[in-house]
Amino acid sequence: MAHNSEGIMSFRNDVIRCLGAFPQQVNPEPEIIESWNKGTHVLHNVRYEVEPSEFVTAYLLVPSSGTPPYPAIVASHQHNDEYHLGKSEPTGLAGNPMQHYGLELCLRGYVVLCPDHLGFEDRRPPAAARADNPNLEGQRYERLLFCEYLLRGGSLQAKYLSDLCRAVDVLESLSFVDSKRIGAIGHSLGGQETLWLTWYDSRIKAAVSSCGFSQIEEIMKAGINHNFAMFLPGFLQVGDMKKLVCDLAPRPFMMTNGLLDPIFPIKGARLIAKAAERAYAEAGAQSNFKAIFFDGPHAFPDQVKKEAYAWLDRFLS
Repeated sequence: MAHNSEGIMSFRNDVIRCLGAFPQQVNPEPEIIESWNKGTHVLHNVRYEVEPSEFVTAYLLVPSSGTPPYPAIVASHQHNDEYHLGKSEPTGLAGNPMQHYGLELCLRGYVVLCPDHLGFEDRRPPAAARADNPNLEGQRYERLLFCEYLLRGGSLQAKYLSDLCRAVDVLESLSFVDSKRIGAIGHSLGGQETLWLTWYDSRIKAAVSSCGFSQIEEIMKAGINHNFAMFLPGFLQVGDMKKLVCDLAPRPFMMTNGLLDPIFPIKGARLIAKAAERAYAEAGAQSNFKAIFFDGPHAFPDQVKKEAYAWLDRFLS
């Protein structure tokens, strides 16, 4: 059965209503604060605006070899209840080497932007404020943000998504980036956000989500708590993650899941992949979707990363 464009737009409009009010859009106007020559690449600390009077810093990695304009990647970090870590992990400056995918892609010839999600690393309240008020620390602060955005008619997911769109704006603004070759990657929370960014922003031409989602119905049946951005008012009344992934067709998208992942039920991930395979086939783009199910836990192992990077190279290099 062919895609029904009217039905697709109806679903998109329904999901956008679930997301709620978005922050006011701004021109991020990035500026370089500091730079370090790493030999293989140059690492920049960049500052830009994500909404009126809210500025963030992110790491920008630029290859030292190759010829611009380069393809580019937005690399979203994981959650892992490590609120002190954000952009530094995919950049390769801290954390688990398995999560250094931003650095690894830069070494393959990509310009990579690694931002913090709100509530992580440099986007937490000051240390003194956190010490004075435990509700400004860790998961309590994440919950506080979630509640605040709901009260104001939005959602934490809409905030994350808006901020990531500003990250794409930053990459588009760089003279040494090919704006027609921008992709996205992320693990866990980063994989969730990669899916949402790819669905919302058509400037993302190819993407990889590592262990980023399952059917929310299956997650709830299993009694699994997740990051607060996952939960949108009314979302299960209009669809689930399966429908969101199907709506990406025909844009290139890869999802990976561990068969032993304790937080994303494999049954739900398989349901998503099966539905997406049908949707991409109906769109005449069977080869633009790939699902990898590996024998392992919630992880982004080297062999899976190798396939993920080759996938991005295929569509962006």
